[in-house]
Amino acid sequence: MAHRGSKLLILLSLLSYSLIVIAAKSYYDILQIPKGASEEQIKRAYRKLALKYHPDKNQGNDDANKKFAEISNAYEVLSDSEKKNIYDRYGEEGLKQHAASGGGRGSGMNIQDIFSSFFGGGAAEEEEEKIAKGDDVIVELDASLEDLYMGGSLKVWREKNILKPAPGKRRCNCRNEVYHRQIGPGMFQQMTEQVCDQCPNVKYEREGYYVTVDIEKGMQDGQEWSFMKMVSLK
Repeated sequence: MAHRGSKLLILLSLLSYSLIVIAAKSYYDILQIPKGASEEQIKRAYRKLALKYHPDKNQGNDDANKKFAEISNAYEVLSDSEKKNIYDRYGEEGLKQHAASGGGRGSGMNIQDIFSSFFGGGAAEEEEEKIAKGDDVIVELDASLEDLYMGGSLKVWREKNILKPAPGKRRCNCRNEVYHRQIGPGMFQQMTEQVCDQCPNVKYEREGYYVTVDIEKGMQDGQEWSFMKMVSLK
């Protein structure tokens, strides 16, 4: 009788494990998109959900933080063509085996890195020359009544100055040397001197790009939608 009870316990355990596996959400379910979603649909879904569940908007809400982590993990895979292809064919287990075998680029990005790289900012931007923040730009958009009622999206054309290489050389303040000059008995003056060898020349060029603005169902006339940073979403 005890032996039969052990078999029943093992069977129930296996059944419970199977139910857990079946109940696991796919990355497509997490981003609320179909499996055949386009790159643009994946971006739009991530943008909408990441802004909704971002920890800064949900301080002290553990469920929202977990949701944000799930969303970021799903986007990291589905936005990478190589990882997406492996996931579509072999699931999460295939991704784990691929990573264990040394495959992929191994970005090592955390969820905030993913968010920052999508909306602008992050480690990559910190390495570039610091540029003063510009003034906010307010753009009025004309949306149809159908868009406000049913939801939709608009593409907004924006332009900005882009730093490009140019012929020739230039001198800049990229490097300075500090030295001390004696100006009297026991008195020294600290001086700095630019010691830049000629750097590659640069120029500004005007470039345009589209920003996709999502219109959610039920938006009101005059309602504002803020972008943390203006980014190109080609």
